[in-house]
Amino acid sequence: MLLSTQHREEAGTQAARSLEEGQDQDTVAEENLAWRFLSFSQISVLLEQNIEGVQKKLEEFLNFRQVKTSLKEAVLLDYYGSGFWWAKERDFTHLQLSGFMAVLNFVLENISTKHMTLEDNIKELGRAMAGIGESHSEKSGGLDFFSVDQAKAIISYLKSSLFQHYKLYEYLFHSPREELVIGIDNVIELVKPMDTLFPAPLEEAISYDIYSSFIAVPPESEVEIEEIEQECHPEGLQPETESLDVDPMAGFTIADVKSVLGQITNEIIGSLQTEINEKLEMQEEAYTMRIEKLKKRLE
Repeated sequence: MLLSTQHREEAGTQAARSLEEGQDQDTVAEENLAWRFLSFSQISVLLEQNIEGVQKKLEEFLNFRQVKTSLKEAVLLDYYGSGFWWAKERDFTHLQLSGFMAVLNFVLENISTKHMTLEDNIKELGRAMAGIGESHSEKSGGLDFFSVDQAKAIISYLKSSLFQHYKLYEYLFHSPREELVIGIDNVIELVKPMDTLFPAPLEEAISYDIYSSFIAVPPESEVEIEEIEQECHPEGLQPETESLDVDPMAGFTIADVKSVLGQITNEIIGSLQTEINEKLEMQEEAYTMRIEKLKKRLE
């Protein structure tokens, strides 16, 4: 948590005097450091981690719960993780690492909570780093534990990492974003027959052959027929079928057969003869009428 500018100046001056008196640097920081974002114990834990471990620990320390789905948390985790690793590679002490992480948080809060423009944020950073390299400076911003070269390196780092992308960070904090849903919900409805005792084979994940052979219930008509047959034949006996071929002509003599065939023949021939006679009569009448017409013309 960052303190006011006046408190930072007082704490920075007191820390510088204590260091001149020979006190341990980390002890002075624990007692008087105004620039505090991560505790010294957290800084110690981060120093023991690799890059992946630093990100995981920062995710825990900053209470980020939605890094995989929240763009804001993912950007902030990368921002703090990259800054810490940059400072670690430059062999910053515990005090300097704690102060540097606080500086990262300070310029970021100027964007998120105070809505500062780029120019105003740079001016605030200049005020915070004032007095570095000077002894007993009245304009000290509380960062006297940095050297002049370290201060220049920090300014250069902030210029390339934050200030050059200032609009993007402003957009991150102050522009609402729509939630994008990646994926499509498909609803599949299965047509189920009436009064089924078991689910369809697709739901059971079995083949249709096994389903139809051992699970599926036969239609009601087949069930009723089987029940009727079982009631009529409780012992499981099936009605005997006539397996022997019976000759339909058995019991008839040759004379009987001839008489029947004669009757059928006479009926068929008689009907045909009648039709032929009717057609001949019609043709005779037609010819007779034509002949009479020709006679009248000749006369």
